[in-house]
Amino acid sequence: MLSRPPLSLHQRQGLRFALICALAFGAAIAYAADPPPTTTAKKPTADISATSASSAKEVGAQLREALGTSVAPQKKLTIVVSGKAAANRSTPTTVKSARAAAVVGHSQTTQMQSVHGGDVHWTYEGEKGPQAWGRLKPDFNVCAIGKRQSPINIDDGSTLMGPAEPLLFNYTPSNGTVLNNGHTIQVEVQGDNSLTVRGGRYRLVQFHFHAPSEEQFNGKRTAMVAHLVHRNDEGQLAVVALLLEPGAANPLIDKVWTYMPLEVNDRVRMPRELLNLNELLPIDQRYYQFMGSLTTPPCTEGVLWTVLRQPLQISPAQIKLFTQLYPNNARPVQALNGRPVREAQ
Repeated sequence: MLSRPPLSLHQRQGLRFALICALAFGAAIAYAADPPPTTTAKKPTADISATSASSAKEVGAQLREALGTSVAPQKKLTIVVSGKAAANRSTPTTVKSARAAAVVGHSQTTQMQSVHGGDVHWTYEGEKGPQAWGRLKPDFNVCAIGKRQSPINIDDGSTLMGPAEPLLFNYTPSNGTVLNNGHTIQVEVQGDNSLTVRGGRYRLVQFHFHAPSEEQFNGKRTAMVAHLVHRNDEGQLAVVALLLEPGAANPLIDKVWTYMPLEVNDRVRMPRELLNLNELLPIDQRYYQFMGSLTTPPCTEGVLWTVLRQPLQISPAQIKLFTQLYPNNARPVQALNGRPVREAQ
């Protein structure tokens, strides 16, 4: 057998440099083909072709030749990167890239659904209508088992009649953004607007509309209703319901309809200080009051409801414009379950 002549110092330095370059190139190929499991998957900026795997094999062959007899031919050549083994793999890198892209896509979708609260779709009719809300998501369970749910039917013959504190509305010209949220037209209000009731101050957050009215009176509904949602510093909600019936055009609703977005999840900013909720309040502010819930999922209870007795007028054209988008977005009335309803005189 012929012996290999000893390498000169120059040859050993050249071999060492070639080995370092080959190791770096092989490590880069192995890392791209199969990143460490602790690395967060990111959407690849470019596909790594199957030729990268064959290139890695060529690097391995070159390393074997450079190392000579120190590595047996039948042994598996493994490159270690940052303490992680990155051996030559037989799985095509394009499959791994597609798998990583699928994981990233699912993660982004889940995050977007979480942000918008749209992971569960609910409706007012059909299989995902009010009768099914409590089964669509664990957080919606109270929609089915709650005992203080809204809306209700108010029966004049069983209310608690007597004196009650006046409602103190403090509404000023404010900014607003009109949102089509897929269930109604909602106006997000920015400004110093508040309601003082039961000794507490609640700030106006938003108001929205339902057709027909969700509240019933002696078994009857009005054409529409506006719900003014207020929140106090403790996060408790107080909702004022303003009944709407056909008649003359309402000036404030006309302003809102002017900036009504047609696409779901679209929003339109109104001109500065165009909103003045005093235009929506009736002169007679006697009311019905009871404890209830949100009328949409998750149907959270503990909401103070105040329903003003005097209906406001809204023109047939204004009703038609809304009902062309939302012909029926009213939850059916819920059982009273012995709750008292106060009628303020």
